Amino acid sequence: MRYKLLQEGDIQVCVIRHPRTFLSKILTSKFLRRWEPHHLTLADNSVASATPTGYMENSISYSAIEDVQLLSWENAPKYCLQLTIPGGTVLLQAANSYLRDQWFHSLQWKKKIYKYKKVLSNPSRWEVVLKEIRTLVDMALTSPLQDDSIHQAPLEIVSKLLSENNNLTTQDQESIIVAIAPLLENNHPPPDLCEFFCKHCRERPRSMVVIEVFTPVVQRILKHNMDFGKCPRLRLFTQEYILSLNELNAGMEVVKKFIHSMHGPTGQCPHPRVLPNLVAVCLAAIYSCYEEFINSRDNSPSLKEIRNGCQQQCDRKPNLPLRLLHTSPDLVSQEATLTESRLKPVIVTANEIHVEVERNNTANQKMTASVGNDSEPNLIDCLMVSPTCSTMSIELSAQADRILGCYVEILKMLSDYDDWRPALASLLQPIPFPKDHCLFLSFLLFFFFSRELKYVIQRFAEDPRQEVHSCLLSVRAGKDGWFQLYSPGGVACDDDGELFASMVHILMGSCYKTKKFLLSLAENKLGPCMLLALRGNQTMVEILCLMLEYNIIDNNDTQLQIISTLESTDVGKRMYEQLCERQRELKELQRKGGPTRLTLPSKSTDADLARLLSSGSFGNLENLSLAFTNVTSACAEHLIKLPSLKQLNLWSTQFGDAGLRLLSEHLTMLQVLNLCETPVTDAGLLALSSMKSLCSLNMNSTKLSADTYEDLK
Repeated sequence: MRYKLLQEGDIQVCVIRHPRTFLSKILTSKFLRRWEPHHLTLADNSVASATPTGYMENSISYSAIEDVQLLSWENAPKYCLQLTIPGGTVLLQAANSYLRDQWFHSLQWKKKIYKYKKVLSNPSRWEVVLKEIRTLVDMALTSPLQDDSIHQAPLEIVSKLLSENNNLTTQDQESIIVAIAPLLENNHPPPDLCEFFCKHCRERPRSMVVIEVFTPVVQRILKHNMDFGKCPRLRLFTQEYILSLNELNAGMEVVKKFIHSMHGPTGQCPHPRVLPNLVAVCLAAIYSCYEEFINSRDNSPSLKEIRNGCQQQCDRKPNLPLRLLHTSPDLVSQEATLTESRLKPVIVTANEIHVEVERNNTANQKMTASVGNDSEPNLIDCLMVSPTCSTMSIELSAQADRILGCYVEILKMLSDYDDWRPALASLLQPIPFPKDHCLFLSFLLFFFFSRELKYVIQRFAEDPRQEVHSCLLSVRAGKDGWFQLYSPGGVACDDDGELFASMVHILMGSCYKTKKFLLSLAENKLGPCMLLALRGNQTMVEILCLMLEYNIIDNNDTQLQIISTLESTDVGKRMYEQLCERQRELKELQRKGGPTRLTLPSKSTDADLARLLSSGSFGNLENLSLAFTNVTSACAEHLIKLPSLKQLNLWSTQFGDAGLRLLSEHLTMLQVLNLCETPVTDAGLLALSSMKSLCSLNMNSTKLSADTYEDLK
């Protein structure tokens, strides 16, 4: 039977403290009946007993208890415990046998745990200490008490022992770790013990203890930990464990096998906390490198100093060694030199981050305009306007490169699992890097991190699932996303826009063929789009054609330049001719005339609708019913060409969110919309809030939530 550990204030008992010779007489006297049950208070190190007038003047220490027994002699009161102390006996009477046994095991546990605390606080011979630790662990494992402190108390005792004795041999340390291993199977190690484990991983990464004992502990942490913020040393221990795996002969292959063991052999990981915990461990380690760079900076000016041309060493902080980045005491070398004004490509090698920036007249104008502003300047502006610094480099030790490479490689491994990719994309979407770009070093580390993460972003761009590739965009307006960073001109772009084209292709193939997305490309990335189209990129040719088709570009000169770009390649010329043909058909479709009401037969498809609308003029069409047909969101490209459409019936069709987004941008005259029994969700329905002319909206039998309903209402 299992019992709950006795806590402070849990006992309601009659307590008798008297010499043993008078015990039976008191139990049979009327004097006992005058004693009412009193609340027995358990302090951290003692048990207090009561008298007829209240609590005893002196509490009974657990260390003073010589013995705890269940009363078994004849005529003994029911459910009593006998505590033997110097000079007498304390009798505890419970209400039932279960409560009595709970008290019995709890008091025995308290008595023994204080004994071990005393024994292990003053170790003499370590072979005796090791034997006592094993006995303590066995006692915790066999105790019938159910409480977290049953296993945590021995771990804390051992943790304190290890922290106070730094002269242990490696063999003694490993023997103690092996001895407490059974307790770690179902319990997280306490903070001090985590520090000891971290030290062991750093000093002996190839020890078998790391593989045999620490592996199940780290696996449990990753599977069950809910918040590393409450237990940061668990995260540090996990980081050091992963680095120790990377120190083995097989290196990253061992780490890869460990990641696979955490995921499991099936296509779906059964532990939902593994991925968030692994990402938190990796990002925290990379951010620690960022902090180490800041703490160790010597000649690295802040952005404000770069702008003002301050390079004096006397204004710098003293060097601090990098705890995480390297084991040698050599400091990170940093230099700032003057070079001629010229544009050079960014160079990144395995052990060096090297950034070169351009100075030009435009940059100098920006600098002049910003004079007198004491606020912290924008990072990229400072890189372009510095009058004194055009080259800055940071040398990374081989150990630093190995550490950063290890955690970035883990993120790459995580992106290879299909079931983890949506959650990973969501976790990385906010670009987890410090916002306070107060130091040039932060930019350099971010530059390194984003460049190394290109493989992960490529995996997102190749995933057809919308919840994955939509995370390439910024998490909110005014904040750059991975899409901006890897676009031509972004700090992480090093491939002439190949990844950028892949991202545009997947986004355009999803539900982002909208005016808003095209407008943002026209405003910010029109030059790169035209350059890639000039080189024959089919996705960019399609983008330019859509800009012309949707009248995104207002400037006539820019339109002519786009047309010239399209006609300069075979694929562009062909798609531009198709655009002109569609424009002629559109003019014919929108020509005044034709019916005002139209109903398609049931089971009609998108192709049937397209064929019908291409057969004549529908400039007067105001009411279109597609109810009970097989049309999908793909037909929205044809519906948005109907200029007079006011009523649209999509009842029981497969029309979804992507189609709704297109309708909300183009059919500004729509007044009545029936979406009953369609697969639309909140994501698409929210787009309808921009349709100011909409008077009637039927959303019966959809996935509409109460919050979205209130927003639309």
